Amino acid sequence: MTDSNRYIIGGLEGYTPHIACLVSMMNYARTTTKDAVEGLTMEELDYCMDEKSNSIGALLQHIAAVDFVYYLLTIEEREERSMTKEETEKWGAALDLGDRGRKELKGKTLEELFELMDNQRTKTLAALKGKDDEWLLKATKYSSDGEGKWNNYWKWFHVFEDEINHRGQIRLLRKRLPIEL
Repeated sequence: MTDSNRYIIGGLEGYTPHIACLVSMMNYARTTTKDAVEGLTMEELDYCMDEKSNSIGALLQHIAAVDFVYYLLTIEEREERSMTKEETEKWGAALDLGDRGRKELKGKTLEELFELMDNQRTKTLAALKGKDDEWLLKATKYSSDGEGKWNNYWKWFHVFEDEINHRGQIRLLRKRLPIEL
């Protein structure tokens, strides 16, 4: 995405119309998330405001993990709880956050975090090029009673909705970084 088309939703080559709209919004959310953390050091990325907060670095890893889980749910049509042992080792702490995240999700540079996010997003965008609007609107059950349904459009909307929510946290955490870091 270039600055000249940053505020255009839709019309992306290689995607069907609805998927192009979705990808445009996902791209914008990702660009503004990256803008919000530009220039942070590893120490700043690992900083926790208090014993209950997540670090900025942990939130960035969580954003990538959510993309991964929804890739499993929609592209691979797997259940969230069907992650392999290797997938759970790679993404589990980032999905859980909390105490586990505070312990395990640290020691990465901004470049490493961007690479993690970019690798997963690249995989997602490539897979979405192979899908169509009918697939995007396909609904499946989400509750054990079979009553609740959600479609792939909502699932991917939730991915960038979650990112936007965490970007707000990230901006707050950045403002609260101690001056001496």
